[in-house]
Amino acid sequence: MIVTVEELETIRRQAVDEYPRESCGVVLTRGRARRLIKCRNIQDQLHAKDPQRHPRDARTAYFIDPQDLLQIGRLEGDGFEIAVIYHSHVDAGAYFSPTDKQQAQIGGEPTYPAATYIVTSVVDGRAEAVAGFRWNAGERDFTAVGVDGWAWHERVLFAVGRLWEQLGLGARRGRSA
Repeated sequence: MIVTVEELETIRRQAVDEYPRESCGVVLTRGRARRLIKCRNIQDQLHAKDPQRHPRDARTAYFIDPQDLLQIGRLEGDGFEIAVIYHSHVDAGAYFSPTDKQQAQIGGEPTYPAATYIVTSVVDGRAEAVAGFRWNAGERDFTAVGVDGWAWHERVLFAVGRLWEQLGLGARRGRSA
């Protein structure tokens, strides 16, 4: 299992809610315990402060808030491991870009070789696709794992959630009759 149904829905919802900015976060595991951390993307602040050093804004890049990195580090100190690193692409596909690959490595080696990287494509404010990528030591590259890592019922629930949203039924949640 790459992510649970609930985690996938949280990742997808965060990507839609933060559109037109890239969303980001991680899933950490320790045994059977799982923690999803929605991170704040501070790329806009970095760009505003120093556009020479940070030429991209949050529509095309993400930078995890240092406070979130501290929380992740504390959890790693408590024995959790990063299982998933996720972010969204705004008005673009669910692919692992050359920049994504570069940022996932240090000195040509993966920073988190066991982690799955999940990318959600958000087009016009709707989650259009989700894809996963994992380091392949034999190919020395990140290769697609797609949604094949999810059970059939998880794929069905994701599709139903997208249909629900497209029909506008999601906006009715929380309304009283």
